[in-house]
Amino acid sequence: MEEIDLDDVLHWTPEAKRKLENIPFFVRTQARQRIEAFARKAGSHDVTVEIVEQTRLEFGQ
Repeated sequence: MEEIDLDDVLHWTPEAKRKLENIPFFVRTQARQRIEAFARKAGSHDVTVEIVEQTRLEFGQ
């Protein structure tokens, strides 16, 4: 069984979750991974609407 690093778990705000739900289901998993990687790189423990939008702009979508 794979161990989960609880220090690495990010908190998604309700608004950010709604933004994620607007992404087509077939790319949502990849988008979530990119968003979370962006948040971690920024040193954030929370995924906010701002981070979702910044990630979208960075990847040109």
